[in-house]
Order: sequence, then C-alpha cells, then structure tokens
Amino acid sequence: GRSGVTSPSSVLRLAGCQWTATGDPADNLATVERMTARAAEAGARLVVHPEAAMASFAGRLDTVAQPLDGAFADGVRAVAERHGVTVVVGMFTPADEVTTAEGKERSRVHNTLLVTGGGVEETTYRKIHLYDAFGGRESDTVAPGDDLSAVDVAGWSVGLATCYDVRFADQFGQLGRRGAELVVLPASWGDGPGKASQWDLLTRARAHDAQAWLLAVGQAWTPESVSGPYGIGRSALTDPTGEVRARLGGGEDLLVVEIDRETVTRTRRTIPIL
Repeated sequence: GRSGVTSPSSVLRLAGCQWTATGDPADNLATVERMTARAAEAGARLVVHPEAAMASFAGRLDTVAQPLDGAFADGVRAVAERHGVTVVVGMFTPADEVTTAEGKERSRVHNTLLVTGGGVEETTYRKIHLYDAFGGRESDTVAPGDDLSAVDVAGWSVGLATCYDVRFADQFGQLGRRGAELVVLPASWGDGPGKASQWDLLTRARAHDAQAWLLAVGQAWTPESVSGPYGIGRSALTDPTGEVRARLGGGEDLLVVEIDRETVTRTRRTIPIL
C-alpha cells in the first residue's frame, strides 16, 4: 500500500506433501527437505507435511520423541529457511510420565505440529483428540493438548488440527469463529473398511463447519495388513462450502493449489452459520 506496508495477499499458494515416514527421523528429515524443495520450486508459500512425519506410528514414540530444540525440529527450521517458505510438520515431543493399569511407569509424548519459517511467529499445536478408536489406544502413549492454535501466514489466519480431530465438528467451528480462513490437517489415517469414504466425508464437512479452506495432508497409502506406518493418501483441498477442489491418489505426491480470500468472505456472508 501507499504506506509502504505490504497488504495481506488475497491469494495464497499452498503445497501438501504426501509421503510415507519411516521410523528414522534423519531419513524423514531428508524427505521433508526433498518434498519442500519441490513445493518451493512450484511457488508454494506454505508447505504442509503429514502427521508423524518425524517418525511413523509403527515404532515406540517415547524413545523417538525429541524436544522442540532437538535435531529434527532444527533441521526443519533450516529447510524452511533455505527455501524461504513456511513449513508445517508433524512430530513427537516429550510430554509426561504415567502409571499404566499394570503399575508400570510409561513416558508419553505430545503429538505436535511445528509451524516454522517464512517469517511467521513459530507456532506449535498439540493434538487434542486422541485416537482411542478402532481398537487403538493413542492415549496410552500420547498426552492430549488442550489449546486451539492458529498462525498468521502472509496475512492469512491458518488454523491447525491433526488427523482424529477431524471427527470433532466443534473444533473446526471454533477455529472458524476465531477467524481462521484456512485449516491445515496433517494426518496418518489408517486404511480399513469404510475409512476412505469417512476421510472424504469428514474433511468436506469440517471445511463447511469452519467455512474455511481446508488442506488435509496424509501419509501415502499403506496396506491395512501392514502394521504401520499408517496412511491412506487422498490428500485434498476443500473449499469453505465443502466442495473438493483437488485431490491426490494413494502414492507419494505433491498437491500444489491456490486459495483466495474472497471465497471465504462470500461463503460466510451468504451462509452466516458462524
């Protein structure tokens, strides 16, 4: 503008990086680097990686967890800096000690999203809703977060959510009411009967609930018979009315998309549910 202050961009280019994590954070950091480089080359300003990108759910989380000043997070910061982009990446950070029903002491982790680089104020989000479903017990190894989180990226308010959160409509309505224009949803969504259609339904519904763009980025597909890492692919961009604008298949891939603020404004004006 005339004052010399850059006005917020009305269009934002995003990239969702769909890939399969291993149990080794150093391997996975190399993939974060490789995929982020491709995304930056494609002009993305915000680059989103899956949940559990630091290490897959197949191994022990307490022994692989790292603090936010550890080697993996520092590596992600360096990648973001090198490519001049904001990166969202799923990792595990140390949380607390609990006593199990058998009387054993066990360390739990936080299932954490780190948002860093590209001039943003570094932000984290700890997954609130834990996957105690389909026979899984995420709460045995993961401590829940309790705060909604959003970050300003190039003048856009970006809400944060992770995987199983997508089944809880209120979280997305709250993010919308707090002004989020985009919600990013990294995931490691296990395959199984009905899981693909549920993923498609829920990501569309939550974009509608938030009346925001929603970029859902999952681990690439792994067969149900494999005991981790867990993924279904099908990363997608959904608009504020719940329409799918772009979707990937199952394999490693990059989803590069643009979103515009006017679609959010128009939707909220036309259907004032928030």
